[in-house]
Amino acid sequence: MQRIFNKIEQGERIDGQEFLRLEREASLHQLGFLAGAVRTRLHPEPVVTYVIDRNINYTDICSSACKFCAFFKAPEDPGGQVLSKAELAEKIKETQTLGGTQILLQGGLHPDKPLEYYEDMLQFIKATGIHIHGFSPPEIHHFAQLSGLSITAVLQRLIASGLDSIPGGGAEILNNRVRKELAPNKCSADEWIGVMEAAHHLGLRTTATMMFGHIETIEERLEHLQRLRDLQDRTGGFTAFIPWPFQPDHTPLAAVRKIEKTTAFSYLRILALSRLFLDNFQNIQASWVTQGPKIAQLSLFFGANDFGSTMIEENVVAAAGVHFRLSEQEIRRLVRDAGFQPQQRLMDYTPV
Repeated sequence: MQRIFNKIEQGERIDGQEFLRLEREASLHQLGFLAGAVRTRLHPEPVVTYVIDRNINYTDICSSACKFCAFFKAPEDPGGQVLSKAELAEKIKETQTLGGTQILLQGGLHPDKPLEYYEDMLQFIKATGIHIHGFSPPEIHHFAQLSGLSITAVLQRLIASGLDSIPGGGAEILNNRVRKELAPNKCSADEWIGVMEAAHHLGLRTTATMMFGHIETIEERLEHLQRLRDLQDRTGGFTAFIPWPFQPDHTPLAAVRKIEKTTAFSYLRILALSRLFLDNFQNIQASWVTQGPKIAQLSLFFGANDFGSTMIEENVVAAAGVHFRLSEQEIRRLVRDAGFQPQQRLMDYTPV
């Protein structure tokens, strides 16, 4: 074990077997110490970044029917909604009034909307001047299927209409056994990676996520991280990694399986392990939206250097019964109280 510790301290890359040994044998304290050292090596200044944005879900109508989602409405459900342009405009105006620099634009896999609908929506939003961090890989894959175009052609049309960057949603666990059980109608692990690789080659920066703590094994978590690290080696297009634990309440999955919520202890372990394995990712985000402010503060000592978004609006996690909310002032106070300097940023981590 000491040999692995020495490799990390010397800035060397660990392999999958070393990751698994750390997961089995290292204590929380050891993982935190190592991840904190990596964080300090990558970010010598005691700065913690954050972004002011809003998560706009343009529709909750979705044909994917993921078992882990409490937010979606089936296409035949009369309660499903699609936001109007007036509603979009109001949300964006409020975001900009609060100092917001971007919107996180995501929605369900609507079965009936053509690609032109999304192009028109992007053009409408872009006219406000705000950065559009939008459309996760499953959405882009869905657009390609409906339009009959290639992923690259769809991305080129979305970019021309105003898309600025892509969020890492819809990754869940990048293992096809897990995906087939949880979301059989959603793109495969290879297809998710393919969308991101195509985006990077077109000059789009993207984030990466991992939703863990449901039916996956630790080996499948490792597969997820390995796929991300390999793609980052090829393209360097990811700006940040955000691991967050599955929220089981009100989900179809929790109705048929007994799944306990991920503890703060387990969350901090996987956060630290992610920081140690993803040596080519510059930034790791804390997940205060699922963990709350105090654990998010602790995350800053377990490898995280970014506090994520103010989340002026968030609907998907809230649908699972989790309702943490933080203003910019609260985020800045929490960062300072933890001994760091808060710094607002843009999507690409340029300071504001």
